[in-house]
Amino acid sequence: MADPGRLDGPAVEARLARLDTLLEQLESTPGPATGPAVEAVRLLTEVYGEALARVLDRAAPALAGELFDDELLDHLLVLHDIHPDSPERRAARAVERLRPAVRERGGDVEWAGVQDGVGRVRLTTGGGCGSGCGGGTTEVADAVREAVLAAAPELTDVQPLPEAPAPAFVPLDSLRRPQEAR
Repeated sequence: MADPGRLDGPAVEARLARLDTLLEQLESTPGPATGPAVEAVRLLTEVYGEALARVLDRAAPALAGELFDDELLDHLLVLHDIHPDSPERRAARAVERLRPAVRERGGDVEWAGVQDGVGRVRLTTGGGCGSGCGGGTTEVADAVREAVLAAAPELTDVQPLPEAPAPAFVPLDSLRRPQEAR
């Protein structure tokens, strides 16, 4: 059970969105206070990043794994460029986190690797859940792209590999050799 004093996911998301808005407003506001305010935010971010790096340096492997499992901490480690996992490993983990939701919609998603800085996924869609599921192919691909790029912003894009065509049905009789006339 989460500590009642802690922010849940939606509350964190709301604060991050508000922070983005405030930083955009600050950066676009002319005046003598803008430069020092932006620098103060940058320096504070650097100090917090250093503090996170020191925590990570002292964390036992089991604790480090728990830190990576926390979405907010995982993103902060990426933001501060101190995440010990490679971008490919983080991207693969993001895909695995999405997999159950994609399967609920009758499809599947698998990490296929990185090629020239572009993440590749195998994305299949299906009609397994009927018309009430929502989330067509484009929406699922967009959600996968967003999640992977959030986990591994070093990648330039995320693209699904083309789906392999379904094997054609070949009747067994057509594979048998006709009996030669004797």
